[in-house]
Amino acid sequence: MLGMELTNLHLLLYFPSSSMVCSLLLFLASLSVMEYILPAKLIPGTLLPDKSRQYYKCNGLYSLILLLAILGICAKCGIFSFMIVAEKIGELFTAALIFCFMFSLIMYVTGCKSAGRSASLKPEVTGNFLHDWWFGVQLNPQFLHIDLKFFSIKAGMMGWLFLNFAIAAKQLKDDGTLKLSMILYEVFAMVYILDFFWFEAYMTSTWDIIAERFGFMLIFGDLVWIPFTFSIQGWWLLRHTVELTKLAAALNVVIFIIGYAVFRGANMQKHIFKNNPSAPIWGCTPKVIGGKLLASGYWGVARHCNYLGDILLAFSFSLPCGASSIVPYFYPTYLVLLLLWREKRDDTRCREKYKEDWLEYCKVVPWRIFPYIY
Repeated sequence: MLGMELTNLHLLLYFPSSSMVCSLLLFLASLSVMEYILPAKLIPGTLLPDKSRQYYKCNGLYSLILLLAILGICAKCGIFSFMIVAEKIGELFTAALIFCFMFSLIMYVTGCKSAGRSASLKPEVTGNFLHDWWFGVQLNPQFLHIDLKFFSIKAGMMGWLFLNFAIAAKQLKDDGTLKLSMILYEVFAMVYILDFFWFEAYMTSTWDIIAERFGFMLIFGDLVWIPFTFSIQGWWLLRHTVELTKLAAALNVVIFIIGYAVFRGANMQKHIFKNNPSAPIWGCTPKVIGGKLLASGYWGVARHCNYLGDILLAFSFSLPCGASSIVPYFYPTYLVLLLLWREKRDDTRCREKYKEDWLEYCKVVPWRIFPYIY
């Protein structure tokens, strides 16, 4: 039963057609050009170990709006249709997967040959090919002054939105209308994605951007995992009818709003604190431990309250699918496991970095993710 439902999600390995390969490459090339030429706000990144600093071009929202306008014009002229994407999703998935393998190999080769000495470009090579290919050898590789790591996460989020448009287009064609369950999923995901681009600058202070090197792990995560697995709920709803009561829909909306408030509020407080440690949190002077650890606002409720918000949001994306199958709950289940592991990893690193200050912080804020539970 589970295998049949997974098959129905259309994430099968099809040999990619030339049209899907060209579509993927054209999307990435167009986004690269927009990244390069559109006006952008330069956001200074975190100070790196060698005291250098990366500057990030934040113009993702402009790029998204322009891409949507271009796609709209192409659709009007009959040049493009989201229905084609929906019908050839397997081919697009395989094309993206192959691209990730090739791109990560290029990053490995060019990274190993890099003569850069800055913390962003200096290659960190262990000699273990699989390790270096998977985790990457450079922190912030660039092409034509475009930060490839920052670019990839934006491309993945846009890809998720475009796949959702394809899902909606297919249900409109097949059923003549969007069902309530699909509307909820589409709206929740769209708000989340638009929020990402509205607060794009906040991404510059996340762990992936600050500390993770750019290898297959991040490339695959950005360009395949985000768009294709985050949209599983939508693909599932195309093949299954879910009749939601008004009460169930209302509760789903409430969970989404709470999750969004916690997720965005916690990340906003962290970003503001990093840029201005004395800025008020919830109208009060922030409590700070050791000069660096924020113990006020959401960060006084749990040490990773942002993870709690993200988990609630993930479940709100899946709840419109009802409870007849575990398939639509793949994403929130994966996210819970990932964040539990990441929290453990973060705790170990923080103990080593902050030492006694971290122990004091854990006493002040005993809950890791779920207040009064964990």
